[in-house]
Amino acid sequence: MSKISVIGAGHVGETTAFKIAEKELANEVVLLDVIEDMPIGKGLDMREAGPVGKFDSKIYGTNSYEDTANSDIVVITAGKPRKPGMSRDELVDANFNIVKPVTENVVKHSPNAILIIVSNPLDAMAYTAYKVSGFPKHRVFGMAGILDTTRFRAFIAMEIGVSVENIQALVLGGHGDTMVPIVRYTTVSGIPVSHFIPEDKLDAIIQRTAKGGGEIVKYLKTGSAYYAPAMAVTEMVESIVKDKKKILPCAAYLEGEYGINGIYFGSPVKLGANGLEEIIEIDLNDAEKEAIKKSEAAVRSVIDILDL
Repeated sequence: MSKISVIGAGHVGETTAFKIAEKELANEVVLLDVIEDMPIGKGLDMREAGPVGKFDSKIYGTNSYEDTANSDIVVITAGKPRKPGMSRDELVDANFNIVKPVTENVVKHSPNAILIIVSNPLDAMAYTAYKVSGFPKHRVFGMAGILDTTRFRAFIAMEIGVSVENIQALVLGGHGDTMVPIVRYTTVSGIPVSHFIPEDKLDAIIQRTAKGGGEIVKYLKTGSAYYAPAMAVTEMVESIVKDKKKILPCAAYLEGEYGINGIYFGSPVKLGANGLEEIIEIDLNDAEKEAIKKSEAAVRSVIDILDL
């Protein structure tokens, strides 16, 4: 990929742009924000890190969408962060009014881009970008499940004292309190996680995962998580840029998969050079299907608020 733009130079956006440049996933990385001069300063700081960081990506900040023109991938992180006690869904009106014009500007300048949505509430903002852009669904998807999964994996590693690299996990559903960690598909070097963790402790870890973002918001008080989200986006970008065909849990537009139609919903997908190349539909038991239905209802209740 020759050019990747990140819209929104808050903590998530700036960290994402830096990781993309550091990994040299694009020749040119553009960081855009509406706050005058701020992204320019951040971009310059990152560019000056190149010699010691040993990366040659040309990264810079801007206030103009013209500088993002002809991007291959655009990551949208723009929006208001959560405050303590606030759910992701409470951001829907404010962030709809941000993501809608952002998407319009991105489409105007990069009509062939792949869009990765990070703004909350994630599933509703991905839906907004899809409807506003008019892009095919394989070019518009959201970062959610990777973040939820990495939290789940981190908590499991903390509990049993093994490398995070040994843990594979899968989290489906909406990005919020109704997310559905699939314990049957969670393993430690291929061994079911239930071998290591009793059911009551595993249930507590699942609850902590669902509320993981809120836990960080509580501690930060003036913002929300950004290191883990940025790493999750970067994994998506890398799979696309390098055509790695990784199977990752992302927010995808479903048309019948899992019995769900017409919304964005966390599912395992294959990411490659063409964007979202396949939605993987796994077998679920009755309890998992019930949890998925509850999550679907929660996502729909937010999407129904949108003026689209």
